[in-house]
Amino acid sequence: MEIAKLFIANHNKLYSELAMIKNRVKIEKDQKPSIEMYTIWLKENHDIQITGSTGRHYESVARDVKEQLECSIFWVNIATKLKEFEEEYQLTTDGYELFMDLDAPKIKTKPWSSFIEKTFRKNILNNSNWPNAPNEGWVLPENWLSNINDIVRTKFVVKYLDGVEFLMNKLALNGESCGLVCEKSWEARDEGYYALHMNIRQNYLVKEMNWTEETKIISFEIQITTQLQDVIRRLLHEDYEEKRTERVADEKWQWNYKSEEFSTNYLGHILHYVEGMIMDVREKGRGGFK
Repeated sequence: MEIAKLFIANHNKLYSELAMIKNRVKIEKDQKPSIEMYTIWLKENHDIQITGSTGRHYESVARDVKEQLECSIFWVNIATKLKEFEEEYQLTTDGYELFMDLDAPKIKTKPWSSFIEKTFRKNILNNSNWPNAPNEGWVLPENWLSNINDIVRTKFVVKYLDGVEFLMNKLALNGESCGLVCEKSWEARDEGYYALHMNIRQNYLVKEMNWTEETKIISFEIQITTQLQDVIRRLLHEDYEEKRTERVADEKWQWNYKSEEFSTNYLGHILHYVEGMIMDVREKGRGGFK
């Protein structure tokens, strides 16, 4: 009898300890991995092995897409119409200039390291459904070329705030004339980032990992920002990129006046306000204020 009681007691204790271990494993499994553990998470949860050849394949595809885009009717038309856009803007604004120069901006490809970090932000960091898939589904090799909007991208810099919308309308009309759909997003972020993002999606011929060719819909991102916003973004770019892969802190930076974010982020907001005031003075000048 005593042996039986001892066995039951030990069994219950062992069961309790196993339950605690299982709970700890579940907590660890449900915990969001860091960027350093991301490739391990992909392997363990989706059987995806990220190797050097994965990055080389991506970079090859990005270069091919860039070359096809540079030769497309859509981009060639834009490059040849910048002078026309400039002249029309000056006519409607009493001689104010739209651009600093009339050279078409360069099209850039997203580096592999930045690309894989963006899939990390979509799958893990910004995933409000964790540990389940994001609303748009997991971003994995079979679909990530079509799910990351800025594999190829460029940036137009205009002098004044109203130039952003003016140029957006011109680019959208050009896209529509080529039968392309242009998605627009007015960016106004807490960290003081202001810009317009346009995503133009079209078909590109790309090579798969086994080097067979396939047509995929890939997005080309066009950013339109002002000269002042471009300057501040260049100054703060390194700090901004570093914080994008960090976990969201419980403390609000808006209340920590000693933090780096407080001064740098509010500088972006202040400059945006100043640009609005510049436009106000300019508009009043048209009515005889000058």
